[in-house]
Amino acid sequence: MTPTFVHLQDAAAQPAEVLLVFAADAAPSEPGSEPRPELLAADLALRSAAAAVLASGEYKAAQNELVLLHAPAGLAAKRLLLSGLGKQGSADLRKLRRAAGAAVRYSKARGLRSLAAVLPETLAPAAAAARAVVEGAILADWDPDMYKSDRKDGSLEALTLLGGDAAAEQGVREGTAMAQSQNFARTLVHEPGNVLTPTVLGERTAAMCAEVGLACEVYSTAKLEELGMGAFLGVAQGSDEPPALIVIRYEPENVPEGVTLGLVGKAITFDTGGISIKPADGMDKMKYDMAGGAAMLGAMRAIALLKPEVRVLSVICSAENMPSGRAYRPGDVLRAMSGKTIEIINTDAEGRLVLADGLHYAKQLGATHLIDAATLTGAISVALGHHNAGAYASDEESWRKFADGLLVSGEGFWRMPLGEEYLEQMRSQIADLLNAGGRYGGSVTAAMFLKEFAGQTPWIHLDIAGTAW
Repeated sequence: MTPTFVHLQDAAAQPAEVLLVFAADAAPSEPGSEPRPELLAADLALRSAAAAVLASGEYKAAQNELVLLHAPAGLAAKRLLLSGLGKQGSADLRKLRRAAGAAVRYSKARGLRSLAAVLPETLAPAAAAARAVVEGAILADWDPDMYKSDRKDGSLEALTLLGGDAAAEQGVREGTAMAQSQNFARTLVHEPGNVLTPTVLGERTAAMCAEVGLACEVYSTAKLEELGMGAFLGVAQGSDEPPALIVIRYEPENVPEGVTLGLVGKAITFDTGGISIKPADGMDKMKYDMAGGAAMLGAMRAIALLKPEVRVLSVICSAENMPSGRAYRPGDVLRAMSGKTIEIINTDAEGRLVLADGLHYAKQLGATHLIDAATLTGAISVALGHHNAGAYASDEESWRKFADGLLVSGEGFWRMPLGEEYLEQMRSQIADLLNAGGRYGGSVTAAMFLKEFAGQTPWIHLDIAGTAW
């Protein structure tokens, strides 16, 4: 489903299976009176069609609250669907995105396969509103039931956006590229480990890159040995499945030499914990331990479609972490590509090992700025729960740019501290570093471990273990 945009002010005349209009809980008109929901549309025919339900008090326009009206008077649409954004004063693009997604899920559950959405006129510029509605709709249209034998495709066939101005067309294009790329990543994350091995991840990445025009190279064990990636190889050696080192390049023409952004992703396609094996409960979810890599693959797909004027390269480090007679052990010492030595005290702290070599390699390939993403620690879930991911930044300029981006993306991140005192927990008596720093501050000590391999390069680390699933 590819959304379309119609620059049409008379939404009442638009034939549609479902016409979606957004509503918000407005402030009371007079002191002491009850708040009353209002449509975020000026069209008099729309307001007239919804007037009775808005005046009834039954519908409050709370966040994601929905009401469906059949055969609405004065409209060409068969149905009018209202989706709430909550209090009008706090309505924003994130809530608009969610309200659009709620409307799509509601429609799909009733077998309604096409939707026309009226862009809210006062919430945000048309391009931003269009992007938010499209993102919410496409993300909500995705289903994880890919392996059900009786699966029926209930996805939307058509989404039309109404109103706005010519700028909304750009918002539709951006929202489509972003959301479809997110769904590409989500599909990878939900693939079972017996299907999505590191080799298969490399194959799917190469196919995606060929589709959108990215340069891609996929390497395996011999290349890791050639590069001296001892940390990455240490994790991979316990599995019969060979590792995959994936390198992707986006190089737009006529961009002067200078900044090259390096996106590095952890892609452990299944994580047993290795010799330090995980508890059985919840281990089935460990197919998602490649979500950081999947996020970076989705990002590269979106970058190829949106064509920003900056060079970007991505390094994805993929392996299985398995226990076997060949697996690395607690007490082993590994030598990373950078030359630093690492004493292993917990084989379940494997993500930082593959990222250590990935970050160093990205710098060798020319990255001047680094961002890595990884389902790195359970500790970040303890700290932040499942609503925000942890973010670490080595310099203020990088953090400012990243934080500005969050206002557009709607993602939830919380900046966490960095400090040399945390690195003391990672000092080994026989090597340069330990690969785990103990129970306390586990996400921070893991970040400080990675910072040793980012070095002086501006760097952001995203610990997404609490939000990736």
